[in-house]
Amino acid sequence: MTTTLPGPTIHPVRRTVRYWASRLIAAALVRAWLRVRTEGRERLPAGPAIYCFNHLSWADPFLLMAVLPLRPRLFFFGPKEEDMGVGGRNRLMHWTGTAIPYKPGKNDLLDATRRVGAVIHRGGVVAIAGEGRIGAIESSLLPISEGAAYFALRSKVPIVPIAINGSSWLYFGGRARVRIGAPIPADGRPNREAVAALTGQLRDALQALIADAPAVDPPGRVGRWVTERFNKWPEGSREAARDLAAGG
Repeated sequence: MTTTLPGPTIHPVRRTVRYWASRLIAAALVRAWLRVRTEGRERLPAGPAIYCFNHLSWADPFLLMAVLPLRPRLFFFGPKEEDMGVGGRNRLMHWTGTAIPYKPGKNDLLDATRRVGAVIHRGGVVAIAGEGRIGAIESSLLPISEGAAYFALRSKVPIVPIAINGSSWLYFGGRARVRIGAPIPADGRPNREAVAALTGQLRDALQALIADAPAVDPPGRVGRWVTERFNKWPEGSREAARDLAAGG
């Protein structure tokens, strides 16, 4: 398996400088805008792992960059390769060198696995938005994809559920919470049964972590703009996504 780290082809020293700079800047900006509380940080493994988080906003990766430890080195699975140069958020993630781009479709599974494996081999951690898209309800999950469980089983590292709440609206001075669950061991071969079972455990753990999350009231015009500037709703709008998630 290749051990070349994913991301732009740049000198290792420059890559490291970009990583540390982006983490420090993200921490400063996030904490200047939001009041963030982190729970369960002591549960994080000291070594390589797969982190799986729920997804409420474009800002979630930057929120995690702000509150998670600087080491092990943090990478994010996504966005799609064709989207790397599209939009300010994707271009920024590409510049930081923390993104693991992928091609949609199962025919890219081997290449994606190699990229994730390269990060794990180097002692890093890979964070994955388990729902694969933004959700509209703070206390509810969309279906969890099997990718996180597969990568954990394939790399033989634990999977850590991480719940983000309070980021569905990004208003100045708003409260956000990052709650870290207990690591789930990834035992066995990455076959269909093991992947499905681990995905079920992961979903249950994430749902328990977000179950008590209160709804966030919409902010004023500035907060609405900041929130929706980079959000992508497959249904076309937040309202349509919320109605679908609620069964309407």
